[in-house]
Amino acid sequence: MGKTLLDKVWDLHTVRELPNGQTQLFIGLHLVHEVTSPQAFQMLREKGLRVAYPGRTFATVDHIVPTDQQGRPFLDGLAEEMMVALERNCREFGVRFFDFASGEQGIVHVVGPEQGLTQPGLTVACGDSHTSTHGAFGAIAFGVGTTQIRDILATQTLALARPKVRRVRVSGNLAAGVYAKDVILAIVRTLGVNGGIGFAYEFAGDTIERMSMEERLTVCNMAIEGGARVGYINPDRTTVEFLKGRPYVPAGKDFDRAAAWWLSMGSDPDALFADNVNLNAAELEPQIAWGINPGQTVGVTERLPRPEDSRNGSRAGLEEAYRFTSFEPGQEVRQIPINVAFIGSCTNGRMSDLREAARVAKGRRVAGGVKAIVVPGSQKVQRQAEKEGLPEVFRAAGFEWRNAGCSMCLAMNPDKLKGREICASSSNRNFIGRQGSPTGRTLLMSPAMVAAAAIHGRVSDVREML
Repeated sequence: MGKTLLDKVWDLHTVRELPNGQTQLFIGLHLVHEVTSPQAFQMLREKGLRVAYPGRTFATVDHIVPTDQQGRPFLDGLAEEMMVALERNCREFGVRFFDFASGEQGIVHVVGPEQGLTQPGLTVACGDSHTSTHGAFGAIAFGVGTTQIRDILATQTLALARPKVRRVRVSGNLAAGVYAKDVILAIVRTLGVNGGIGFAYEFAGDTIERMSMEERLTVCNMAIEGGARVGYINPDRTTVEFLKGRPYVPAGKDFDRAAAWWLSMGSDPDALFADNVNLNAAELEPQIAWGINPGQTVGVTERLPRPEDSRNGSRAGLEEAYRFTSFEPGQEVRQIPINVAFIGSCTNGRMSDLREAARVAKGRRVAGGVKAIVVPGSQKVQRQAEKEGLPEVFRAAGFEWRNAGCSMCLAMNPDKLKGREICASSSNRNFIGRQGSPTGRTLLMSPAMVAAAAIHGRVSDVREML
């Protein structure tokens, strides 16, 4: 019987099976940022330990950085303290740091792929829940906590339980105005925010196969929002072509050998899956996560669900969402106004995301009273966007163009909601308080849909604008 990609990668990285049933797993690539790593490095100091394999750990700064004024010291004292700690730790322990001066700084899940650090067949760990993003390359990637960061730094290994694998097959052509973000929102909506617990998701099918690497990164990024700690896509020629020529990728004959091995790591045709789910992409319309978790999602032409019509025990969650949002059951989602529009994040802050949003914004104006910002996912993305003239398009439409960082995805930097503001966001979470205000409300959608909402001042169907 054949093997899944997960089993192939897991077996290759197994150091030993532990008495408790977990696996001691070697970590091929370790990524760190400023928020979850300082305590881990301090634990090493206290125990007199060094980083076991400093060449396998890479750092950047993203969560706490301001995206407007980035002069040092940062105005936020805690942010400056974290930045100083990361600089010191990388210097002292010999870790490569993609800082502002390098010109390669950015969100950790954008920097890893664009540098060619993320490669098929690797185990990838990072102190961030959205590390599942890197599974787009056929890697097994997962978020870890601070004590696990310490363990990886000290031993390059981690104790983990092997998950089951669910294959999520998406087939059919996406209509114009429907994007990878809509695909993953529909998957989370279908399977639920807890549906993936204990599973790795293998995303497959001709829809996925036709996606660019940036689209695949979006899909895998939000696997965690469906409860799956791991989400991955089998490597193919699209994967190989994306990696070719990147800084940390082998060159010449070594690249050819690496590419052949990468392609061999995909799930075998006769691999056995614990579960199979099918989704018809041709039936999808733009999706909006309107509630207090990404599973509370509707299509743009739909009405918000009525709690009394709910299934699978979701009634209590819907009632809580309505109490918090003040939206009305049965209300058309296109009636919801917005105050803020945010385009960016590790989900949708790459070049293809910005190009699609700019296509919608070009020649139009942001509605009065709406604050709209665009934040590139890395300095490299920022330079490319500036080369293509995208900032001028956004500014002419009334958007603010910012520097690279996590920005308004989460409340760890100056970009935050105020009061009861409603934000159309291309990020990945709409939890209560996620964007900085304990009463602010977040609507998740594709970057193009965010641009459409910014222009109309309410949730809108981008398909009518393309």
